[in-house]
Amino acid sequence: MSDQLTARVFVVGDNIDTDQIIPAQYLTLVPTKPAEYEELGSYAMIGLPDDQYPTKFIPAGGTKTPYGIVVAGRNFGCGSSREHAPIALGAAGTQAVVAETYARIFFRNSVATGEVFPYESVDRLCDVLKTGDEVTIDYTADTLTHQGTVYPLKPLGEVRPVVEAGGIFQYARQTGMIPAAASS
Repeated sequence: MSDQLTARVFVVGDNIDTDQIIPAQYLTLVPTKPAEYEELGSYAMIGLPDDQYPTKFIPAGGTKTPYGIVVAGRNFGCGSSREHAPIALGAAGTQAVVAETYARIFFRNSVATGEVFPYESVDRLCDVLKTGDEVTIDYTADTLTHQGTVYPLKPLGEVRPVVEAGGIFQYARQTGMIPAAASS
């Protein structure tokens, strides 16, 4: 993994719940099946209200997002405890979410699945950035840079290696906490 991610952002406000991230009717998709994982990603953020978010996270007819980073306000990922929410974002091509605060279950699911880096911002970046802006996250310095302005992010600490490993089970295998998966 690189120590930096430069990508366009998709900006949302406060209280984006898991039904907006991935509506319940798509929870029958099984993320461990590659085709269904890809399909799950194609529905990411489809529950956002059109009147508030006229720009689509997944372009019409597409299956991937052009936005490598989601920037959000307070309480991102509130609602039900579905692991499908961070998985859908990751399957769509998002690598990080930068939110003012998270619902703790979404934060934990992001770490457990290893799909997205769940950064917390010090500043209210959803009021500063606009969808489509290009930014750089520096994972070592824990910063987000936009047009020369550097914004501090709360350090990921022990979360970073778990997400980098691909989730809690991969991390446990890599560190010898559990045996490596047997190959067939």
